[in-house]
Amino acid sequence: MPIKIPAELPALEGLSAENIFAMDNERALKQNIRPLNVGILNLMPNKIETELQILRLLSNTPLQINIDLIRIDETAPKNTPASHMNAFYHSFNEVKDKKYDGLIITGAPLGNIEYEDVKYWDTMTTLMDWSKRNVQSTIFLCWAAHAAMYHYYGVERVLRSAKLSGVFEHKVLDEKNELMRGFDPYFWAPHSRVGEIPAADYEKVPGLEVLAQSDDAGVYIAATQDKRLVYVTGHPEYDPNTLDQEYQRDLEAGLSPDIPNNYYKGDDPQQDVMMRWKSHGNLFFTNWLNYYVYQTTPFDLNDIKND
Repeated sequence: MPIKIPAELPALEGLSAENIFAMDNERALKQNIRPLNVGILNLMPNKIETELQILRLLSNTPLQINIDLIRIDETAPKNTPASHMNAFYHSFNEVKDKKYDGLIITGAPLGNIEYEDVKYWDTMTTLMDWSKRNVQSTIFLCWAAHAAMYHYYGVERVLRSAKLSGVFEHKVLDEKNELMRGFDPYFWAPHSRVGEIPAADYEKVPGLEVLAQSDDAGVYIAATQDKRLVYVTGHPEYDPNTLDQEYQRDLEAGLSPDIPNNYYKGDDPQQDVMMRWKSHGNLFFTNWLNYYVYQTTPFDLNDIKND
C-alpha cells in the first residue's frame, strides 16, 4: 500500500526518484475504496490444488478481494469432484456480463497440442477478447501466456526438444516497472513447459515490455505498458512439491523425464527440495494487485476502457 504524505514534503521527490510509491493528500482524498473483484479461470486438472496456490498469494495483501472461480466449459475434470465444480465454479456464460478488476488465467497441460486443436479454443479466444473489454488487468500463466501471445499478436511458440522443468535464476530488466518493485536484481522461479517464445518475438510487439528474463529459461515476465495484460511463462504459484509430483508422474508414465533443474539438493531426487521462489511469488502478486489493479481500476467497473 502507498504511504500518504504532504505534497510539499521534500522527501516526496526523493521517494519518487527511488521508485517508492508515495501518495499526497490531494490524491488520497479523491480515492474511493471498494473491494476488488478478481476472477480465476482455472484450466489446471487438479482444480483444488491450483485454487489453494493462487488464493494463498492473493491473500497476502490488506486489500479486500471478491473471488469468482471460472471454468472454461462443462467437461468434468479428471482430478476434481463434480460436486466441487458445481458448488464453487461459474461457467463463462454465467460471468460474461460482469466486469472484473483483475483476472488470472492459469496454465494447462496442453503444450504439445496445436492451439486450434484444443477442444475449447473457440471459447478461449472469445474469453480473451472479452477480457480486454471487461477486465482492468489480466495475468496469463504458462500455457495461457503463450496462447494469449498467439491470439493477440500472432506470435508462434517453439516446441523444445525436452521439457523445461526446474527452478531458474532470472534477472530483472526494468527495476522501475511497478510490477518489479522490491525484487532483488536476480531471483529464482519455477518453470514447467515444453513451449518457448524467443525474446526477440516479444520485443517486436508494440507496447509490450519484457520485465524479467533467464539465460536458461528465457522470458519470464512481460507486460503491456498500459498494465492491462501480463504474461508469466512460469509458475510463481507452485507449492514446494509440485515439480516433484510432476516428475514422479512422468516417471510412472514411462516418459523418462529429466530431473528438474536446480530443484533438489545436489540435483538428487532422493534429497529435499530447495524452496527459493516463495517470496518472489508473493511479491509479484502483491505488486500486481496494488499497482496494476488497485491503483488503475476505475471505481465504477463500467468505466473500464474498451480495448
